Amino acid sequence: MPDRRTKPRDARRPAISSLAIPRAGLAVAAAALLATACPLSSGSSDRGIAAIEHVIVIMQENRSFDSYFGTFPGADGIPMADDGPRVCLPDPARGGCLRPYHDPSLVNVGGPHTEDASRADIHGGAMDGFVAEAERGSPGCIETFDPRCKGSGRPDVMGYHDDREIPNYWTYAREFVLQDRMFEPAQTWSLPAHLFMVSGWSAFCRSSDPMSCKTALRFRLGTGPPPETRHYPWTDITYLLDRAGVSWRYYVASGTEPDCRNGEMFCQAEEQLAGTPSIWNPLPRFDTVLHGHRVGNVQPADRFFAAAASGSLPAVSWLVPNGRNSEHPPASVADGQAWVTRAIDAIMRGPDWDSSAIFLAWDDWGGFYDHVVPPSFGEVEYGLRVPALVISPYAKRGYVDHQVLSFDSYLRFIEDVFLRGARLDPATDGRPDSRPVVREISPLAGDVRRDFDFTQEPRDPVILPPRP
Repeated sequence: MPDRRTKPRDARRPAISSLAIPRAGLAVAAAALLATACPLSSGSSDRGIAAIEHVIVIMQENRSFDSYFGTFPGADGIPMADDGPRVCLPDPARGGCLRPYHDPSLVNVGGPHTEDASRADIHGGAMDGFVAEAERGSPGCIETFDPRCKGSGRPDVMGYHDDREIPNYWTYAREFVLQDRMFEPAQTWSLPAHLFMVSGWSAFCRSSDPMSCKTALRFRLGTGPPPETRHYPWTDITYLLDRAGVSWRYYVASGTEPDCRNGEMFCQAEEQLAGTPSIWNPLPRFDTVLHGHRVGNVQPADRFFAAAASGSLPAVSWLVPNGRNSEHPPASVADGQAWVTRAIDAIMRGPDWDSSAIFLAWDDWGGFYDHVVPPSFGEVEYGLRVPALVISPYAKRGYVDHQVLSFDSYLRFIEDVFLRGARLDPATDGRPDSRPVVREISPLAGDVRRDFDFTQEPRDPVILPPRP
């Protein structure tokens, strides 16, 4: 078996003295809260976590938790009664209401997924705006047979899938860990979600000064330059990784990107390439990446599969799809599942499997129904729930994690594994910016280390057919 390590472990796990220590006050409070509310097993210590040498984040598109796992046993899913779903959402276009229903279609439409749509869907905690927003966002779907609407004449945001349509995802949930409290990091759409994924923040900046940035979730046309010319001067996680000598890659599938630049439902698809900054590929426009000459770390997705096969995965990888395999409506859920399965199979078949942690999630809810009110704490206001899975030889088997989590939890795990707990904290990371909160240490968030048991023998791979 070839050497699994892309570099010696001591080079990838620098001494504590080389890294900044998180801000004391909130960090101590958060640690105390987590110690009582979310105790870790004795195996989940700093020593145990060293078994992880590769963290892979696979980010798919536009599905809510209830739309994929709303009927999964043991999960907090769609509220049910003996005769079916208890909930029924107002249907302004037809009158009456619409209940959740099993949708066998592999192609869906979904609903609007802007910040405004998120707040309308949540409707002050009533969680009953999804049908009305879908009808507002795609009025042609109500009375006409627009091909984007499947010709059904009925919004499909109340439809849900199960192991009949997405059997591999359900198999991963049975065999590994399903997180049923993974919330989008903010009430918004894809671009801000991807910014949060790599930096813990989404902001609009008046200049190249990181202190000029203010939280922004919309990025609508007319409010600033398009994604390919926009600059992101605040600090992202790759800055800390580079400083510590930790390898990383951001892998992008070439093709189209159907998400609209203004967050609306329908628009002309844009080309997506690794070398072209875009909604799902924001890293090349971060100043830390651009000025640090790390743009070459953003690479085509075929290099991910090659690295997985050869045992040369970097310490940290992100893998993003193109429009066809993203599950973003109108893409087929079967095509997306096949893409994800091929990626996970490649890791499992390769030499890096027994030292890997795979986090699979969907970037936003896509307008689909979910019944759980997103939580908030001070400056942190989460968006709607999205599906999320943890797949690893050290993942607990058949475990449903009920902790409150968000993509910030992935950053925290990366920081714990490779950076000795150093955070994206402008007070300590050596590169100040104006972010209002250090989300990784928010008392609201749980700890994904609870999803692992580092005392167990590494689990065998679960190889699945991409098209079952």
